[in-house]
Amino acid sequence: MRVALITGGASGLGLASAHRLAADGLTVAVADLKADAASAAARQLAGSGHIGLAMDVTSEASVSAAFDTVQARLGPVSVLACFAGILSTSPTPGRLPTTDITLAEWDAVMQVNARGSFLCVREMLRRVNGQVIEQGRIITVSSLAGQMGGLQSGAAYSASKGAVLALSKVAAREAAPLGITVNTISPGPIDTPMLHQTVPPEQQGQKYLGTASVPLGRIGLPEEIAAAVGYLVSPGAAFVTGATLDVNGGLSMR
Repeated sequence: MRVALITGGASGLGLASAHRLAADGLTVAVADLKADAASAAARQLAGSGHIGLAMDVTSEASVSAAFDTVQARLGPVSVLACFAGILSTSPTPGRLPTTDITLAEWDAVMQVNARGSFLCVREMLRRVNGQVIEQGRIITVSSLAGQMGGLQSGAAYSASKGAVLALSKVAAREAAPLGITVNTISPGPIDTPMLHQTVPPEQQGQKYLGTASVPLGRIGLPEEIAAAVGYLVSPGAAFVTGATLDVNGGLSMR
C-alpha cells in the first residue's frame, strides 16, 4: 500500500490530485489548515482508508505532528505532494505592484509557499532516515510566475515559487540515493479560486485576463494538473527526477 500525503488537499489543485491518486489505488491523507475540511475531502475519495487532518505547513511542529499522525494511522508516507499555497494576503483582488508590497505581505507569502514546501520536503527526507523507499515520490508545486515573473501575480508570489524550483532541484539530488524522485509541476493559468484572485475588482466576472495570449486558447482545469501528478507518481516516471513539468497551455515553451 502506497500512502500519499497531500498538503492543501481540501480544495483546488490539491483536492483534484487527491481524487486522482485515490482512483489510482493510493491511500491518501488529505492535509489542510482546517481538520473538518480535510476530513470532508477525504470522505469524497474513491476507495477506503483515506484520512483528513489539520496541518499548518508554516509550523515545524505542525508538519512533524502531521507526519506522525499519518504514519500511526496509515503507515509511512511514500508520496508527498505539496499543494498548500497562497497568492497574497491582500483582500483586494488583482496584482500588487512591488512598491505596494509590505514586508508583512512578503513574509506571509514566503512562509506558506517557500517555507512550507521546505518543511514538508525536509520532514519526509528526515523520516526516511537513510533507507531506500520503493517508489518514493515528492512533488512540489511552482508556477509559471516563478519562471517568467508575475504576469498576473506580484513579486512575493513569483519569488516564492522561484524558491520552490531551486529547493526541488537540490532535494532531487539528495533524495536520489534513497529511491525518491523529486519533481515540480509548474502550472500556468488553471481554473481555481486562486487564479480568479488575479482579476481586479473592476473586471470581476472574468476568470483570467490573459486567455488571449494562451496558445491553446483557454485556461486549464484542475484535473489536468492532477493528471500530471498521476504520471509523476506512477511507476512509469521512475527515471524522472529534478524535472519541471510545465502545464501552461503553451504560455511558456522551453
